Amino acid sequence: MTDLTLRLDQTDATVVAAGVDIARYAFNPGGEISEGPKPFLHPLRALDGALLTGFRPWDHRWHKGLQMTWTHVSGQNFWGGNTFRPEHGDYALLDNVGTIRHDGFTAVADAGPEVSFTEELTWITQGGQEWLAETRTHRFHGVDTARGLWMLDFSTTLRNVSGRELELGSPTTEGRPGAGYTGFMIRMPRAWTGGRVLAGGFPDDAGDDGVMGQVAPWVAFSGEHDDVDGGATVLAFAGASTGAPPIRWFVRSEPIPVLAPSPSFDEYVVLAPGAEVSLAHRHVFGDRVWTPDETRALAEELAP
Repeated sequence: MTDLTLRLDQTDATVVAAGVDIARYAFNPGGEISEGPKPFLHPLRALDGALLTGFRPWDHRWHKGLQMTWTHVSGQNFWGGNTFRPEHGDYALLDNVGTIRHDGFTAVADAGPEVSFTEELTWITQGGQEWLAETRTHRFHGVDTARGLWMLDFSTTLRNVSGRELELGSPTTEGRPGAGYTGFMIRMPRAWTGGRVLAGGFPDDAGDDGVMGQVAPWVAFSGEHDDVDGGATVLAFAGASTGAPPIRWFVRSEPIPVLAPSPSFDEYVVLAPGAEVSLAHRHVFGDRVWTPDETRALAEELAP
């Protein structure tokens, strides 16, 4: 396996493999309050240098690469942008958009066949209250130049420090069908709109509609690039949650390319004061559009 290196400065961590900056983690990004400032991974790149993530698209300015979010937390929005209002059946920009603050790194491995960093974060309401304390780890590994792929393992533990019970949900828990977006969500390039969606346990032609809200061990999204020839594939594993609800998939190919293993698609994760929920996910990034048979074989081989 190819070695990786990690460069760390005051605002960003950059991961390099095979001469390519494959990931930039902006841990102190700032930004408009309405966009829910929080750390994010962008750009993510395949080993051939092709872009795999979208950033601040005109339709959702708060979509920033790959980032950890939660849409509804007892009335607060740690996703960014508009909040679904069940009493009105619509979305509105409210004074409830919180921030996720990076508090510091506790461990860093900056060179070798894998690199990683562990950090502490705090989820803060727009009113300035600290509601969740988080410990998260990103581990970059499995660089395979022969097959043109690399892997990211993400794990996090959220602890309720608010002093009250918290309900962690999504627009679907609030009454909007098929909108259970929350958790570790990736926005892919606009060129990938209409891209192919495959899922473990589903036929090749299931598509995003057939997979939306379903339980599956993995989902793969493939798209063609603008600007450069070829395409790429993002393979995401559902992973694990210590919350009561099963992980269900939020995936759209149209009108926008997004993918998330949702820990509270249509059921709340309820945290008593001091209680925790932990999540673990793996993503594999390939530098071409894999065939369905290749995708299924790699999903079996590379499962965590």
